[in-house]
This record gives sequence, structure tokens and C-alpha cells, in this order.
Amino acid sequence: MQKNMHCRVTPIPTDSTRNLCESVANFRVLPQNQTLSVSLYRYILTTMSSSASASSDSDEETLRRSRILKSKLYFDVPLSKVPVIYAASYDIAFLGIEKLHPFDSTKWGRICRFLVSDGALHRSCIVEPLEASKDDLLVVPPVALFPNCLVQQKVLHPFRNQVGGTILAAKLAKERGWAINVGGGFHHCCGEKGGGFCAYADISLCIHYAFVQLNISRVMIIDLDAHQGNGHELDFANDRRVYILDMYNPGIYPFDYEARRYIDQKVEVASGTTTNEYLKKLDEALEVAGHTFDPELVVYNAGTDILDGDPLGRLKISPGGIANRDEKVFRFARERNIPIVMLTSGGYMKSSARVIADSMINLSKKSLIDLGENA
Repeated sequence: MQKNMHCRVTPIPTDSTRNLCESVANFRVLPQNQTLSVSLYRYILTTMSSSASASSDSDEETLRRSRILKSKLYFDVPLSKVPVIYAASYDIAFLGIEKLHPFDSTKWGRICRFLVSDGALHRSCIVEPLEASKDDLLVVPPVALFPNCLVQQKVLHPFRNQVGGTILAAKLAKERGWAINVGGGFHHCCGEKGGGFCAYADISLCIHYAFVQLNISRVMIIDLDAHQGNGHELDFANDRRVYILDMYNPGIYPFDYEARRYIDQKVEVASGTTTNEYLKKLDEALEVAGHTFDPELVVYNAGTDILDGDPLGRLKISPGGIANRDEKVFRFARERNIPIVMLTSGGYMKSSARVIADSMINLSKKSLIDLGENA
């Protein structure tokens, strides 16, 4: 064949054209006047592929929207209750095995008991969420959907209740200005995989529900758990509606370097960071975030594994520093009139429950939340 002879290719219309990879392999040489240029052929294939992908994305989004609109997780809460969300089913008891694990599986119940015993919150004012169903969870494909019945009952049932609490919290936050789920914050789980102690992507679910049910289009995640929130970072990697501020220790789990590429505002705090240094970095970070993005909802992942002595977080933040940190984030939202959802996330010492309760009481004293009349 001479160098100046133009060879052209075109796909043969066969059943295999249903698969673009197979159709590329099926071509024949045509005369000059009946040919399709290689570049044009590639363009058509690319267009077909993009169109198929767009159609698939559209179908997936339609199904997601349908599931959200059919969900019963959003329900009306009487004004006699405050937007503090908890159910007794949050706590995990797994034949005593949970006591051998660093995860404090009764933290959530003890937080509420502290609030009630201190007279800061009346038990009857607590909002009890519904458990997220299979269809609710499929809005963001769950990692643990069909486990054995024992794990289902003892571990995943409590987690699904907490997921329901996180989703409901966004609705309450928009109505009341704030909401605290005394659980949730499973920030290592995304639509593709779980991680850490996280089986369901409650943060991603909360945001997707807010997009559809609350007509919210801009959300800021402020993740101040000691660990990187790689789950929601992967879920919203290319979604400009979500701005992520993640302040984490880079020297501990999960070491997810791919997910770090999707953090809009990355603040790394090394092992051993003390309270004053931590709070200074937080002030600077919130200042930047406030000038960079204008959210309609803040999802605050308020892990207490930054506490001094926490075996997994490896930071040295005092209990007072936790209260100060939470106050700064709530002030950030209040000054901008942005509804805020707080999740308690990680915290692996028995002292975490007391610290969280004290921080909530401090928020109430500073009039950043309203826990209602004293018990």
C-alpha cells in the first residue's frame, strides 16, 4: 500500500455493536468515496460512549430521586421536641465482644444520660429517628446490605438507626437552624467501599436527601474528626455542590491519597498537636472557608478522637479545647445564618461521652443551640 493512500474504517452493524469495545474490532476497508475517517469514527464512538454514560447517569439519578421521595425518614417533628436525635437502639451490645474493642459502643446513650442527669435536656424532648430501610440505603449503595442475621441485629441495626438520624438531622437543621445527631459520622464509607467502623455512608446520604427533599444546592462538610474523611471525599469527588474542609492527622488511618485529591481545603495536623495550635489552625481554616464557599447547609463531623490520650487519634486536645472547637464551628454557621448538622463520629475513650455532653451544654449556654427548658 502506498503512503499516500488513505485507509478508512467504519463499523459493521452487527449485534456486537451493543458493546462498544466489540464494535471497535469489527471494521472493514471501504473505497475512498464511501469511507469514514478514523478520527471521525473515534469521535462517533466517543460521542456514543459519552451519550450512553450520560444516559446511565441520568437513569441512576432518577432512581436515586425516586427512592428519596418515597422515603419515610423525613417526618414532621413537633416543636415540643428539640433537634437532638437519639434512639436507645444506637448502642451496640454484641455478646460482650464489644468490650474488647477500642470503639465505645455505648457512647451515644451515655451522652444523653449525662445531658438528662445534668438537667440540660428533658428525656421527652429527644427526637427518635426511624431506621434506614434497604431502599433508603440504596440511595448510596451500602457496603453491608445482606449480612448474617446476628451481625444484622446486633451491629448493623444500630448503625442503620444512626443513619436515619443523620438524614433526619438535615431536615430539622433547615427548620430550626441546627440539629445534633448523637451518633453517625461514618466518614470512611462511600458508595464503593466501607472502612474503619463504617458500614453505611450516612454523610453522603444526608446530603443527597437534602439536595432532593430540601432543595439545597450547596453543602459544606467540616470534618474535624482526627481521621481523614475519605468516604465522603470519594463520593463527592467531582461534585462542585459540595465543599470539603477536612482537618485531620495525616499519620494515621486511612492513608487514602486518592481521596485527598478531592479535599477542597486540606488542613493537616501532625500527631502530638496541642490545643492552642489546633484551635489557631481551625480559626484560619474557617476564615478561608467562609470567603471561599457560600453553603446552604453545614454538615459538621465532630469526632472526639482528637482528645489527648485517644489511642487512635494521637492528638493532644483538651476537653475544653473540644468545647471551644465546637463553639467556633457553630458560631461560623450562626454568623452566616447557615443551618448546621452535627454528628459525633469517632472517639475511642470512655471520657468522650462526658466531653460531648459538656460541649453541648456549653453550646446551649452560649445560645448557639436551644436544649429547651431544664428538666
